[in-house]
Amino acid sequence: MSVGEEERALVAQIEGHLLLTATREEGRAAGARVADRLGWLTGTQRDDLERAFESEYLALARVSWRRTAQRGEELRREYERRYRTVRQRLLTGFLLLSVLFTAAVLMIQAP
Repeated sequence: MSVGEEERALVAQIEGHLLLTATREEGRAAGARVADRLGWLTGTQRDDLERAFESEYLALARVSWRRTAQRGEELRREYERRYRTVRQRLLTGFLLLSVLFTAAVLMIQAP
């Protein structure tokens, strides 16, 4: 693995860690908001509810991330397919125009 690849891998790991930490905090905050509405909860029940919300929120986020990654792969494959098609059409058109131009030049130069 080259130095550039190692750096990109490290940055990706850090980004993943930061995303996971932020998502956990969002889940915990959502749990705290619900617990605030339930004033009768004990401290232990409140903590349990916040942890449960955090866990569910993280699970839902992971499902969403996987779907996003899958869709990104689908779009990448579609883009590559279209790119190859356009490139092939351009090459075919260039070759056809080259043949026609060469034929025209030869016809003009013919006695």
